[in-house]
Amino acid sequence: MELIAITDDQHSIEVLASKIIQIIDVVDYVHIREKSKKAIEIISLLNLLKMNKVDMKKIVLNDRLDIAIFANLSNIHLPGHGLPLVDVKEYFPNLRVGKSVHTLTEAILAESDQADYVLYGHCFETKCKAGLTPNGIEIIPEMKKTLTIPIYAVGGILPEHIQFLKENKIDGIAVMSGIFSSRNPLDAALQYFERCKLTYEQEI
Repeated sequence: MELIAITDDQHSIEVLASKIIQIIDVVDYVHIREKSKKAIEIISLLNLLKMNKVDMKKIVLNDRLDIAIFANLSNIHLPGHGLPLVDVKEYFPNLRVGKSVHTLTEAILAESDQADYVLYGHCFETKCKAGLTPNGIEIIPEMKKTLTIPIYAVGGILPEHIQFLKENKIDGIAVMSGIFSSRNPLDAALQYFERCKLTYEQEI
Protein backbone atom coordinates (compact mmCIF):
# COMPACT_ATOMS: atom_id res chain seq x y z
CA MET A 1 0.00 0.00 0.00
CA GLU A 2 1.37 3.40 -0.99
CA LEU A 3 1.51 6.43 1.29
CA ILE A 4 0.87 9.98 0.08
CA ALA A 5 1.40 13.07 2.25
CA ILE A 6 -0.65 16.13 1.31
CA THR A 7 0.52 19.58 2.43
CA ASP A 8 -1.91 21.56 4.58
CA ASP A 9 -1.36 25.17 3.44
CA GLN A 10 -0.49 26.22 6.99
CA HIS A 11 3.26 26.84 6.85
CA SER A 12 5.82 29.19 5.38
CA ILE A 13 7.82 28.03 2.37
CA GLU A 14 10.89 27.39 4.52
CA VAL A 15 9.03 25.39 7.17
CA LEU A 16 7.12 23.42 4.56
CA ALA A 17 10.32 22.56 2.68
CA SER A 18 11.86 21.35 5.95
CA LYS A 19 8.89 19.10 6.68
CA ILE A 20 8.90 17.62 3.17
CA ILE A 21 12.64 16.96 3.35
CA GLN A 22 12.15 15.15 6.67
CA ILE A 23 9.51 12.76 5.38
CA ILE A 24 10.40 12.28 1.71
CA ASP A 25 12.16 8.95 2.24
CA VAL A 26 9.19 7.33 4.02
CA VAL A 27 6.38 8.40 1.67
CA ASP A 28 5.71 7.44 -1.93
CA TYR A 29 4.50 10.92 -2.94
CA VAL A 30 4.06 14.40 -1.52
CA HIS A 31 1.10 16.33 -2.92
CA ILE A 32 1.78 20.07 -2.78
CA ARG A 33 -1.66 21.57 -2.20
CA GLU A 34 -1.03 25.20 -1.25
CA LYS A 35 -4.08 27.11 -2.41
CA SER A 36 -3.22 30.35 -0.62
CA LYS A 37 0.29 30.63 -2.03
CA LYS A 38 1.24 32.60 -5.13
CA ALA A 39 2.91 30.93 -8.10
CA ILE A 40 6.29 32.44 -7.25
CA GLU A 41 6.05 31.02 -3.72
CA ILE A 42 5.36 27.51 -4.99
CA ILE A 43 8.24 27.80 -7.44
CA SER A 44 10.49 28.91 -4.56
CA LEU A 45 9.37 25.85 -2.60
CA LEU A 46 10.17 23.56 -5.52
CA ASN A 47 13.58 25.17 -5.90
CA LEU A 48 14.32 24.59 -2.20
CA LEU A 49 13.41 20.95 -2.59
CA LYS A 50 15.63 20.58 -5.66
CA MET A 51 18.53 22.25 -3.84
CA ASN A 52 18.16 19.69 -1.07
CA LYS A 53 18.25 16.75 -3.48
CA VAL A 54 14.60 15.76 -3.03
CA ASP A 55 13.51 13.18 -5.61
CA MET A 56 11.17 15.36 -7.68
CA LYS A 57 9.48 12.29 -9.16
CA LYS A 58 7.84 11.98 -5.74
CA ILE A 59 6.39 15.50 -5.92
CA VAL A 60 2.81 15.96 -7.14
CA LEU A 61 1.45 19.45 -7.75
CA ASN A 62 -2.21 20.03 -6.99
CA ASP A 63 -4.21 21.90 -9.65
CA ARG A 64 -1.37 24.14 -10.92
CA LEU A 65 -0.63 22.63 -14.33
CA ASP A 66 1.17 25.82 -15.37
CA ILE A 67 3.70 25.50 -12.55
CA ALA A 68 4.09 21.76 -13.07
CA ILE A 69 5.04 22.32 -16.72
CA PHE A 70 7.27 25.29 -15.87
CA ALA A 71 9.12 23.26 -13.21
CA ASN A 72 9.30 20.12 -15.37
CA LEU A 73 7.44 17.95 -12.86
CA SER A 74 6.16 14.48 -13.68
CA ASN A 75 2.94 14.50 -11.63
CA ILE A 76 -0.16 16.68 -11.46
CA HIS A 77 -3.33 16.17 -9.45
CA LEU A 78 -6.63 17.68 -10.56
CA PRO A 79 -9.38 18.58 -8.08
CA GLY A 80 -12.99 17.77 -8.94
CA HIS A 81 -13.51 21.32 -10.22
CA GLY A 82 -10.16 21.44 -12.03
CA LEU A 83 -9.08 21.41 -15.66
CA PRO A 84 -10.67 18.85 -18.03
CA LEU A 85 -8.65 15.72 -17.40
CA VAL A 86 -9.04 14.31 -20.90
CA ASP A 87 -7.59 17.52 -22.40
CA VAL A 88 -4.67 17.58 -19.98
CA LYS A 89 -3.80 14.01 -20.97
CA GLU A 90 -4.13 14.86 -24.66
CA TYR A 91 -1.80 17.86 -24.51
CA PHE A 92 0.61 16.43 -21.93
CA PRO A 93 0.57 12.64 -22.45
CA ASN A 94 3.76 12.10 -20.45
CA LEU A 95 2.31 13.58 -17.26
CA ARG A 96 1.00 11.28 -14.54
CA VAL A 97 -2.41 12.80 -13.82
CA GLY A 98 -4.70 11.97 -10.91
CA LYS A 99 -8.23 13.12 -10.15
CA SER A 100 -10.20 13.72 -6.95
CA VAL A 101 -13.52 11.87 -6.91
CA HIS A 102 -16.37 11.53 -4.43
CA THR A 103 -18.62 8.90 -6.03
CA LEU A 104 -18.32 5.71 -8.06
CA THR A 105 -19.76 7.54 -11.08
CA GLU A 106 -17.06 10.22 -10.87
CA ALA A 107 -14.39 7.54 -10.54
CA ILE A 108 -15.62 5.67 -13.63
CA LEU A 109 -15.66 8.93 -15.60
CA ALA A 110 -12.14 9.79 -14.46
CA GLU A 111 -10.85 6.44 -15.65
CA SER A 112 -12.58 6.89 -19.01
CA ASP A 113 -10.91 10.31 -19.25
CA GLN A 114 -7.53 8.56 -18.85
CA ALA A 115 -6.76 9.36 -15.22
CA ASP A 116 -3.73 7.47 -13.98
CA TYR A 117 -5.33 7.11 -10.54
CA VAL A 118 -8.21 8.49 -8.45
CA LEU A 119 -8.16 9.97 -4.97
CA TYR A 120 -11.45 9.11 -3.24
CA GLY A 121 -12.77 10.92 -0.19
CA HIS A 122 -13.37 12.19 2.20
CA CYS A 123 -13.60 8.85 3.95
CA PHE A 124 -13.80 9.83 7.62
CA GLU A 125 -14.55 12.98 9.58
CA THR A 126 -11.75 15.50 9.26
CA LYS A 127 -11.10 19.06 10.41
CA CYS A 128 -10.29 20.24 6.88
CA LYS A 129 -13.85 19.26 5.86
CA ALA A 130 -15.53 20.46 9.04
CA GLY A 131 -19.32 20.21 8.93
CA LEU A 132 -19.36 18.00 5.84
CA THR A 133 -20.60 14.43 6.17
CA PRO A 134 -17.93 11.92 5.11
CA ASN A 135 -18.57 9.95 1.94
CA GLY A 136 -17.57 6.83 3.85
CA ILE A 137 -15.70 3.74 2.74
CA GLU A 138 -18.58 1.46 1.82
CA ILE A 139 -18.18 1.98 -1.94
CA ILE A 140 -14.47 1.20 -2.01
CA PRO A 141 -14.96 -2.55 -2.67
CA GLU A 142 -17.26 -1.73 -5.61
CA MET A 143 -14.72 0.79 -6.91
CA LYS A 144 -12.01 -1.87 -6.76
CA LYS A 145 -14.21 -4.28 -8.72
CA THR A 146 -15.08 -1.67 -11.36
CA LEU A 147 -11.89 0.31 -11.94
CA THR A 148 -8.54 -0.91 -13.23
CA ILE A 149 -6.53 2.18 -12.18
CA PRO A 150 -5.21 2.67 -8.61
CA ILE A 151 -7.58 4.04 -5.97
CA TYR A 152 -6.27 6.06 -3.04
CA ALA A 153 -8.34 6.92 0.04
CA VAL A 154 -8.18 10.37 1.68
CA GLY A 155 -9.85 12.23 4.51
CA GLY A 156 -9.48 11.70 8.24
CA ILE A 157 -7.44 8.51 7.87
CA LEU A 158 -5.78 7.41 11.10
CA PRO A 159 -3.18 4.64 11.45
CA GLU A 160 -5.83 2.34 12.95
CA HIS A 161 -7.93 2.59 9.75
CA ILE A 162 -5.18 1.15 7.57
CA GLN A 163 -5.79 -2.54 8.20
CA PHE A 164 -9.45 -2.31 7.14
CA LEU A 165 -8.50 -0.38 4.01
CA LYS A 166 -5.87 -3.01 3.21
CA GLU A 167 -8.50 -5.74 3.52
CA ASN A 168 -10.52 -3.88 0.89
CA LYS A 169 -7.51 -3.84 -1.45
CA ILE A 170 -7.10 -0.06 -1.51
CA ASP A 171 -3.96 0.90 -3.41
CA GLY A 172 -2.87 3.62 -1.03
CA ILE A 173 -3.84 6.34 1.41
CA ALA A 174 -3.33 10.11 1.46
CA VAL A 175 -2.78 11.93 4.75
CA MET A 176 -2.74 15.69 5.40
CA SER A 177 -3.09 16.89 8.99
CA GLY A 178 -2.00 13.53 10.40
CA ILE A 179 1.48 14.29 9.07
CA PHE A 180 1.84 18.00 8.34
CA SER A 181 0.09 19.23 11.49
CA SER A 182 2.27 17.03 13.67
CA ARG A 183 5.08 18.55 15.73
CA ASN A 184 7.24 15.73 14.43
CA PRO A 185 6.16 14.97 10.88
CA LEU A 186 8.73 12.20 10.44
CA ASP A 187 7.49 10.26 13.47
CA ALA A 188 3.91 10.74 12.28
CA ALA A 189 4.75 9.60 8.76
CA LEU A 190 6.55 6.56 10.12
CA GLN A 191 3.43 5.46 12.00
CA TYR A 192 1.55 5.38 8.70
CA PHE A 193 4.50 4.00 6.74
CA GLU A 194 4.98 1.01 9.02
CA ARG A 195 1.33 -0.01 8.79
CA CYS A 196 1.15 0.59 5.03
CA LYS A 197 4.23 -1.44 4.25
CA LEU A 198 3.80 -4.42 6.56
CA THR A 199 3.03 -7.62 4.68
CA TYR A 200 0.28 -9.94 5.87
CA GLU A 201 2.91 -12.39 7.15
CA GLN A 202 4.60 -9.66 9.21
CA GLU A 203 1.28 -8.56 10.73
CA ILE A 204 0.52 -12.07 12.04
